[in-house]
Amino acid sequence: MSQNAVHPIAFKAQVNVANAKQLKERDAKRAQHHQAGHQPHGPAARHRHHGQHPPPDSNPPSSSSPAGPPSSNLVPVTNASVTYLCDTKFGENDKMCKLLIDTGECFSYFFLLFHFFVPFAWSSNTWCMMPPYEATSTAQDMRKEFSIQYGSGATSGNLYTDRVTLSPTLVIQQQVIGVATQASDMNGIDGILGIGPVDLTQGTTADRSPIPTVTDCCMKQGLIKTESIGIYYEPTTPGGAQAVTGELSFGGPDSSKYEGELNYVPITKTAPASAYWGIDQTISYGGQKIMSLSAGIADTGTTLCMVPQATFEAYQKATGAQLDRNTGLLTVSQEQYDRMQSMMFNIGGVDYELTKNAQIWPRSRNAELGIGEDQISLIFASMGEMENNGLCFINGYTFLQRFYSVYDTSNSQVGFATTAHTMAESN
Repeated sequence: MSQNAVHPIAFKAQVNVANAKQLKERDAKRAQHHQAGHQPHGPAARHRHHGQHPPPDSNPPSSSSPAGPPSSNLVPVTNASVTYLCDTKFGENDKMCKLLIDTGECFSYFFLLFHFFVPFAWSSNTWCMMPPYEATSTAQDMRKEFSIQYGSGATSGNLYTDRVTLSPTLVIQQQVIGVATQASDMNGIDGILGIGPVDLTQGTTADRSPIPTVTDCCMKQGLIKTESIGIYYEPTTPGGAQAVTGELSFGGPDSSKYEGELNYVPITKTAPASAYWGIDQTISYGGQKIMSLSAGIADTGTTLCMVPQATFEAYQKATGAQLDRNTGLLTVSQEQYDRMQSMMFNIGGVDYELTKNAQIWPRSRNAELGIGEDQISLIFASMGEMENNGLCFINGYTFLQRFYSVYDTSNSQVGFATTAHTMAESN
């Protein structure tokens, strides 16, 4: 078992201005994808598939967890305002690939554009240069094709096994990776590091067999004891785009990154949220409940906090916010902001406070949304009308960066805890 400390790797944030302006539209597309219930088999179903027993229903909805094992393998993450990226190496190649960290996808893939740099169109009027995948002596072509639909596009290509290096002490042998020959709307990133439930990989190949995820391989190779990932982010700060502002902890939570108790809740039983990292929660604003108990998901791949239309309207009325035509986001004046109150996300009987500062887009990054530097934009968007569709909300980056979160496949549960940045006035 590897014994290691945090190994920070500083790298530049990947920010695409044109894409940031379309923030709401991209999140809406992703929400629609999740609501469609792609491969409705969450971690609990995986336990049944493998003959394991999920946590008993008699357990309380929320339980405290001890600190994570000292053998947790830690990987740094960078805040790029719209996405968080992790440096990853493949095979014997020393080149770092920047992968988007996404709990809603499962296996890792990045671009293969033949044998050389090729201009690749990800939208009708924008071109970018992507690095090719170089198959070294550690790579093996599986002679199998894959195809994935994701929130803002699609990709297809070929499966390989290769050595994947997430940190100097976390090196995975023979990890299945998807090397894309075609992809759309990837916004200048090299690919996605998917850490969602393994069952979401079913149906991505012709034989529909599941594909071992990064955490699966870490478990089998004895690199971690628990198929669990902890995620820590710091809120965006002025000038912080090129700093290491987050951490992935493979194999368990890193107790140095959160405060108080780490509280777990079981994956919701409500489909289609149960296919992802689904939870049940209520939302209150200023002491008034604006969303009754509903099923939704925690998703690092969504930037905003997405809520039902009725909740969105109640929040807009309570804050006095106006809808900005350019971004589609709610905005408030300084006077309205001064009067704003905290929101409470009740998950498993525990309240998680989102302060008024945490409810606004970082003003230091307003230019990336094409708005004035002093404009105050809120981080909530509507999921549309909800008719008990089983996925009513998405707690995206803007929520998750204020808390420590754990995605535990072994025990079919999601955990949350406060951090030193939960109450920060950084926005």
